[in-house]
This record gives sequence, C-alpha cells and structure tokens, in this order.
Amino acid sequence: MALNGISEDYDRKAELRAFDETKTGVKGLVDAGITEVPRIFHLPSPENLNSQQPELTLPTIDLQGRRKEVIEQVKDALASWGFFQVVNHGIPNSVLEEMMKGVRDFHEQETEVKKKWYARDMRDKTRVEYNSNFDLYAAPVTNWRDTFYCTMAPNPPQPHELPPPCRDILLEYTEQVMKLGTCLFELISEGLGLDPNHLLNMGCADGLAVLGHYYPPCPQPELTIGTPGHTDNDFITILLQDHIGGLKIFYQNQWTDVPPITGALVVNAGDFLQLITNDKFVSAQHKVVANKVGPRVSVASFFTTGVIETSKVYGPINELLSEDDPAKYRNATLKEHVEYFRAKGLDGSSTLLPFKI
Repeated sequence: MALNGISEDYDRKAELRAFDETKTGVKGLVDAGITEVPRIFHLPSPENLNSQQPELTLPTIDLQGRRKEVIEQVKDALASWGFFQVVNHGIPNSVLEEMMKGVRDFHEQETEVKKKWYARDMRDKTRVEYNSNFDLYAAPVTNWRDTFYCTMAPNPPQPHELPPPCRDILLEYTEQVMKLGTCLFELISEGLGLDPNHLLNMGCADGLAVLGHYYPPCPQPELTIGTPGHTDNDFITILLQDHIGGLKIFYQNQWTDVPPITGALVVNAGDFLQLITNDKFVSAQHKVVANKVGPRVSVASFFTTGVIETSKVYGPINELLSEDDPAKYRNATLKEHVEYFRAKGLDGSSTLLPFKI
C-alpha cells in the first residue's frame, strides 16, 4: 500500500545508505537548500502541529526550597508525570549558555572536520560518536535530528579525545551535572522512603552519557518528527533545551508541551528507574516535533552504566516490595536493556516489556 504517496517500489534501504554515506546528516540536506522533506523522513500520517489541548503545566521544583517539601514534590512528579523542571539547581546560566553554544558550534563547524567524528558503532573506541539517527537502519521513520554522543563517566575522557568546539565546556558542564545528579538521586531515594544514599550505593550515578542534539529548521515540519515518542533507557535524564521548544510529554492520554524556561533544566525518570522502583515512578513517553524555525539545540545527560561492560544485575528494590506488591520485573544487567533498546530503535514500544514477569 502506498504511504504519503510513496510507491511500493521505493528502495528505502538504498536511500538510507545514500543519506548515511554523506556523513553530513540532516544539516547537510538543509545546507544543500532542500525545499521538500525526503521520503525517508516521512511519518505514516502527518503530525498535527496545531492541536489545541487543555493547558497542563509540568511541575517546576525550586531545589532551594525546604527539603521536605522538595522531596514530596519530586515524589509526586515522578509518580504522575515522570517529569519535572528544576530551577535554582546550582548550575550558572553562563555554563548552560556556553554548553548550548558548544553543541551548536560542533554541528556548525566545517563539514570535513566534523566528518572525522562520524561513526555508527558504539563499540568504536572513540569517545565521541557523531551521526544522524543512531537507529537509522532499524527505526521505521528517520528523524529530523543530528547528534553527538559522548560517554563522560565513569572513565572521563582526556581533553584531546573531545571535539575542540565543545571540549572545555563539555568537561565543565559534565562536572556540574554529576553534582546535580547526585543531589537528585538523594531526593528520589528519600521520596521512596529509603536512605538518601540508597540509589547512589546502587551505582545509579556512576555512569553518564551526554548527547548534543541539533534539530535543523524543517521546510515541512508536519511531515516528519525531530524525535518520535519514546522513553529513555537510563535511571534519570537531565535535559538542557534552548528557547525554541518542541518537547512534548505524553500525560493523561495527551501530548503536552513543555515550554522552555530560561535557566531551568528538565528532569525525567528513565526505564531503569521505573524498573527498580517497581512502577512507583514512571518513565513517560516524550517526543520532539520538527519546526520551521531553528536550529533547535538541546543537551541530554543520561545517567546510565549501560554502555559499560559490567555483570551488575538490577531488579526491583527489595525494600519497596511486599506480598501485595510483588516484583513486576525480572533481574537483568543494564547492558541487556541497552542492547535491546539499540536493536529495536525508537519504534514507540517499551524497552521494559521483555523484562516484565
């Protein structure tokens, strides 16, 4: 059956390969002056960019508030939304601005220099992997997004292993995000009625991957998507987004906008947190729509050890289980989760399904 007027003899694989081999990503298409979105990017049905939904507001938590109240707010937000924004988080605005500039400068540097960072296999021993769509050959729709991925902890890279346009700020920002992550894991632990160090002692803050996303302006934004609906395969994600917006969260059976707040950071629970809390906290679906305006820049910091070779096994926390609330998931290594996630790509299905009891 034809989709969006695309004939059945459309050789998707060949077009994906041709796009991949340019090593210039979506930005390369925009720089070439395209006026129509190529068919590899087409959604099965157009995205409704003008849907008027009742206004729901993502909770914003002031981390300098009274600790008991902050713990309660974090607990409520993660149990319902799976998301919240934080202000007064301790990272100066100047660092946030410089980090976004570093991501923009990386993606907008000279093409031939940028191509040297292009890779498609996470097992490559380089610290930074730049490409367009990590799941290019697995996902049903190609996304309007270019990304660089860098593992920053537990073994921090040497400065010379990082791209010059964002080298210094990436090290500085990571250091600050690690501190904030530690603070958040303590609040989350207490929200679960556990010792403040419980999640830290489990290793939840041991690993950090930083992704620098670049969403070029799109000539036909309703035909494609920046990032499709998905959940994150980590413990928590801390997201820095610029002023353009486009992030939406699936809450109460509808997609809800997350308008950017200057100086705020967005925090969300990932699949691993939902698993170890036995569904007490939710890893919510979220997506990023394409936009005629751009580029949109965001920096996602994933707390996960999934890319590290480790035999450490995770399952629901014993202290949270009871006869009335038994374990809903089997024990597994994070590597198992990550390999499953990377193989299936952003197809909209839950990474937790194969681990349910």
